Amino acid sequence: MKSAISRTIVALAVLALALGLAACGGGDDSTTSGSDTAAEATTAEGGGGEGSEGGSGPIKIGAAVDETNLMKFFDGPALAAAKIEAEKINKEGGVEGREFEFTVQNTQLEPAKTKSVAENSVDNGAEIMWVTCDVDWATPSIQVGLKAGLLTVAPCIGTDQMGPKRFGGEGELAFSYGNVAQDEGAALAAMFAKRGWKSVNVVTDQSIAFTQNVCEAFKNRFEEEGGKVVADEEFTEGDNTIGSVANGVNRSKADAILICATTQNDLPTFVSGVRSAGNQTPIAGPWSIDGAFWLPKDPKISNNIWVTTYASIYGDDPDPEIQEMIEQLTKEGAEPATGGFVTGAATIDGIKAAIEENGGSTEGKALAESMVNFKDLKTISGEVSFSPELHTAFGRAYRVIEIKDGKPHFVELIKAGSPAEL
Repeated sequence: MKSAISRTIVALAVLALALGLAACGGGDDSTTSGSDTAAEATTAEGGGGEGSEGGSGPIKIGAAVDETNLMKFFDGPALAAAKIEAEKINKEGGVEGREFEFTVQNTQLEPAKTKSVAENSVDNGAEIMWVTCDVDWATPSIQVGLKAGLLTVAPCIGTDQMGPKRFGGEGELAFSYGNVAQDEGAALAAMFAKRGWKSVNVVTDQSIAFTQNVCEAFKNRFEEEGGKVVADEEFTEGDNTIGSVANGVNRSKADAILICATTQNDLPTFVSGVRSAGNQTPIAGPWSIDGAFWLPKDPKISNNIWVTTYASIYGDDPDPEIQEMIEQLTKEGAEPATGGFVTGAATIDGIKAAIEENGGSTEGKALAESMVNFKDLKTISGEVSFSPELHTAFGRAYRVIEIKDGKPHFVELIKAGSPAEL
């Protein structure tokens, strides 16, 4: 999985340099309030342990994230959005009179360092552990947070692994505010139904769990509701089979094409292979293909493409609060390239709600018991829910984005109804 993510980020690197996507600095650590104003790291006596029983001093979030390596393109925008949301809450009086305070440390995606910076966060009084947006890379820091009894959160992990399924009983304290693949697959099926697409050619990138899971969830829900999967193609990013996959799709007639992939070289190659053959069938995909940076330059090629995502970054999101956050991120040099940034702010909203429910306490078990029972919790990203089985978010309204003649634009909101089965 890690090697696949590495290939993904190579494709994003050029974009990130152009947009200044990495919102965090390159240093090893910094302590900030909700804002991005860096100060010298502070040390609190004693470990973060089981969190605060009550309500004095800042709410210390220890962020063990990547600031200089491959995952910074995901961690940075989410963290920047989280800080903006936290600063807004702080200005309104905080949570039960307590302000959010981030201590950010750079894992550099080195397993030993990921573990050590998380341990340092605990030793310095962290009450909540914040980890990187991939469960494999984040595992050393997740395990530290769970062992210390801390609520441990990721803003945008998109599989059901962030919880008991992977981490056993200790995983009851682990949550992600990314959309779980079972929910996004069902939302894609709902989009197909609304557009009248009753048959589909499915293309799955086997590189990472998310793309596999979201396509499987889609197929299960689509067929459950009477849809027909005409062809089911597979590839692994970089295996040089994408041309054959495109040819196979072109030979198979269906109402639409679903590709569960990431924005690497094989995605634009696939789109070009389909469109260059005169095949104008709608192409759809999950948020992992969001963004305009990967699109082939020819508007005739980059046409009739549909995406479900968290937010529209194209100047037309229906929520003024999200538009305002995009504008602020852009001013701060962290212009988002996909809608995934908003999960960072949503995570702060969820933490706030859990702490309020517990009278200002940040004790890990208490916060987790509140969070697992969230149903339609209002966040800046929409309403989110969790369950004992799914500690990764579901229930949001997705933005449906259409790419027409090379230009993405918001079309409508759509919901999954319920997560599909895997």
